[in-house]
Amino acid sequence: MELPTNRFKAGLAAGVTQIGMWSSLVDPVAAEIAAGAGFDWLLVDGEHAPNDLRTILAQLQAMAPYTQTTPIVRPPIGDVVLIKQLLDIGVQTLLVPMVETPEQAAEMVAAMQYPPKGIRGVGSALARASRWNRVADYVHKAGDEMCLLVQVENVRGFENLDAIAAVPGVDGVFIGPADLSASFGHLGNAGHPEMQARIDDAIARIKQAGKAAGILSFDDAASRRYVEMGCGFVAVGADGTLLARAVEGLAARFKK
Repeated sequence: MELPTNRFKAGLAAGVTQIGMWSSLVDPVAAEIAAGAGFDWLLVDGEHAPNDLRTILAQLQAMAPYTQTTPIVRPPIGDVVLIKQLLDIGVQTLLVPMVETPEQAAEMVAAMQYPPKGIRGVGSALARASRWNRVADYVHKAGDEMCLLVQVENVRGFENLDAIAAVPGVDGVFIGPADLSASFGHLGNAGHPEMQARIDDAIARIKQAGKAAGILSFDDAASRRYVEMGCGFVAVGADGTLLARAVEGLAARFKK
């Protein structure tokens, strides 16, 4: 049995913009529906959605047949033990929230690699990631397919952006518009001109560091603009938001 290739990581390395969506409904059927829609990636959110290790596993299993779509998981926090558990259930790409310093980013890099390159605990015989040691030489190959995305979303992280982006092993830096705007005093107003200027500057600096820049926008025009600016991965919606607006619209059409 062969180790799955991380298509998302390969796409970033090739300079191909990866278009994705947030998955926040905590349901394997919803994840499977989204995984078959044609996105390059689908983010299973453990920070702002009520996901735990078992619900994330169920969604990974539901998405597994749809190999054109890479599952990305956002844990609630950049915790070394939690990262170990997520990697063992088969996650190859992580988006770690609230990264503020290059030291924190380096610790996340180490958490995704086995010794001597890192500090990931070795338990592949018990892990879905290795298909319970059915993947030949998993422990020596796994690191090549790991992809680490770190999220910069507050003033401290923004001030350390260049140093964070320069950390070896960080594949991409995601700008969190909502939290970043709140941190700079513009809560609920990511479209403020000051914030747009900061976001544009951050994207340019991430690209200059040779890393992929990422962002989420629910506005089609803004998403297309970020693609044109050269962002490596752009999220263009979220399942919960899409469902909410669709059912509101349906109700409104028949309840006037």
